Amino acid sequence: MSGILDRFFIFHPDPWQDQDWKGQSGLPLEDVWFPAADGTKLFGWYVEAPADRPVILWCHGNAGNLIHRLDNLGRFFRWALSVFVFDYRGYGRSQGRPSEEGLYLDAVGAYDYLTRTRMIRSERIILFGRSLGAAVAGDLAAQKPAAGLVLESSFPSIEAVARLHYGGLPLHWLLGAEFRLIDRLPQLSLPKLIIHGDQDDIIPLPLGRQVFDAAPPPKSMYVVPGARHNNTYLVGGIDYFTRFADFTQDAIRS
Repeated sequence: MSGILDRFFIFHPDPWQDQDWKGQSGLPLEDVWFPAADGTKLFGWYVEAPADRPVILWCHGNAGNLIHRLDNLGRFFRWALSVFVFDYRGYGRSQGRPSEEGLYLDAVGAYDYLTRTRMIRSERIILFGRSLGAAVAGDLAAQKPAAGLVLESSFPSIEAVARLHYGGLPLHWLLGAEFRLIDRLPQLSLPKLIIHGDQDDIIPLPLGRQVFDAAPPPKSMYVVPGARHNNTYLVGGIDYFTRFADFTQDAIRS
């Protein structure tokens, strides 16, 4: 039962739409097929900025697919950041069905693609997770070395979110996925930036503060005034990207 409920309440993938996304976006999108750690065939996009700049390994949220990240991807690229964003199993063109353990394996496969296929040093890699992807990026950071970790619109666990939205009722008992980022954080000694919108009504700011409080230093928190769950980079604008880019540059220098 739990796996079925997970697909209703947690994972909301969209199917792929076959269009000329490279031409429409004007970005140097490189199509990448790569295996997850268990061999599941996954798809991603890589955009390459100048050499020796930070490389963002992006674990996206629980809905949609790569297509819905194109605008944000372009803005990162214009700030001279290389980005590898990939679809989890069951999202977009990627094969398989989503599950908590599967998403963790997908992220390991994406990391291995960067370090083993593209030969990118771990000292250049910034792990970036948004919303559900923050839990995925946090798990990856506990397994693999990286220069820094950015957690945006993050939450401590599925349990914490469920209790908040359902009046304290333990509905998380009906779900198989836990995504306990809160358990990974004490292990993470790399530099961390926690970003959250102060008007987020899906993952309210107090949950983001719990993530920040549980993380050991070095760490910093950037609260985006007026931002909701999915528009932090739009509302934050230049300030958002300045802070993001400055953090990544400082992290790869440290």
